[in-house]
Amino acid sequence: MGKTKTEINERKGVKTIRNMFKNIIKLNFLFLFLCVSVWSKDTSIYDVSFEDTDGNKVHLSEFSNDLILIVNTASACGFTKQYGGLQLLWEKYSERGLTILAVPSNDFHQEPGDNEAIKEFCEINYGITFPIMAKVNVKGNNKHPFFLWVENNYGSKNLPKWNFFKYLVNKNGELINVYSSRIKPSSDEFNRVIEENL
Repeated sequence: MGKTKTEINERKGVKTIRNMFKNIIKLNFLFLFLCVSVWSKDTSIYDVSFEDTDGNKVHLSEFSNDLILIVNTASACGFTKQYGGLQLLWEKYSERGLTILAVPSNDFHQEPGDNEAIKEFCEINYGITFPIMAKVNVKGNNKHPFFLWVENNYGSKNLPKWNFFKYLVNKNGELINVYSSRIKPSSDEFNRVIEENL
């Protein structure tokens, strides 16, 4: 028995709706791809912002005339004592144009506390007076835009492999170098590079 006109039209309608949804999904993926491509090519580091432990926006554009040191930190790591060295760097160079931002992350399972606990830990144990950002992801699909900027412009090899990776950005917004956890803030070489770029 043949299909009625109504049945044929209903099937055509369902097929049309399915095709429309498929096209919408394709367009959404295309739009997302284009957004990521444009972001990776055209985004300056000065378009990136963080949120500090008090919930205030911190735009890197505020430090466009400074040498910026961004460090992914953790409170329960073998390298946590480097907080003390970072504070000494801050005291030595901040008036000459060095900005230090601590960026806590639990991606390596060594920063379990919330933002308030992290801030308190840093202030009580190391007397930290430089800005501490809210906890973020430094790797994976949900990595913070700063680390996405690093990956897009300098390759995934420069993403943190552990806590206390140090990212030194010059006054032109370019990444000078990435220093691993094993390079102490007190290192002569590290201090020499800071001096040269202030």
